[in-house]
Amino acid sequence: MVSKSNFLSVGLAACGLLLTAEAALSAPACIEARRKVDEAVALRFQARQEARIGNHDRVCDTLDEVGDRYNDARDAFEDCGAGVVAIDLRSELRNLRIAKRVNRCD
Repeated sequence: MVSKSNFLSVGLAACGLLLTAEAALSAPACIEARRKVDEAVALRFQARQEARIGNHDRVCDTLDEVGDRYNDARDAFEDCGAGVVAIDLRSELRNLRIAKRVNRCD
């Protein structure tokens, strides 16, 4: 059984980690990384629109640009000390590979 004091100290430690992560995400490199993720999201939307109208070549080019943005963001997050976010981008890159396979871009 967890005592109230242990529960409180775990909760305070978690809050401290969140504040540290939040401070790290406000670093200039992390702001740049967030911008790259936003660009990638916009490009993913653009790729979906291109696929909808049937412009296959443009879909593949746009998905390549998305991959570049995610890789830049991952590197920037690692540089600013937000490695957890960089690890989370791996799932986005995995989804991108699936999208390329579905659109026969590889």
